[in-house]
Amino acid sequence: MRKALSIAAGLALLSASPALVLAQAPRHPAAQRHEIRHDRRDLRQDRREVRGDRREVRSDVRDVRRDRRAGDTMEARRDARDLRRDRRDLRADRRDIRQDRRDLHQDVHGK
Repeated sequence: MRKALSIAAGLALLSASPALVLAQAPRHPAAQRHEIRHDRRDLRQDRREVRGDRREVRSDVRDVRRDRRAGDTMEARRDARDLRRDRRDLRADRRDIRQDRRDLHQDVHGK
């Protein structure tokens, strides 16, 4: 029984080997340039989104402070909820930037 399983596992590995080799094969230079352009465009877009998210966070912080000074707790809660959402968006966009930078590095350096 074990021998049958090991033979099946060996055959599965051999059948997957060509796909693994092709995945590691060098890419066509034009396709690689296209991928690099795409990664740089994504990076620029994510940076624009981060700038917008930072503006939103600053605005939300001002709104929460203003509402608390005015004693408007309901509006302060709504603005605090907006602030949490905008901070989440900012963290997500920063994560996207890190991923795009990794992708770009891998495309440029071939790792």
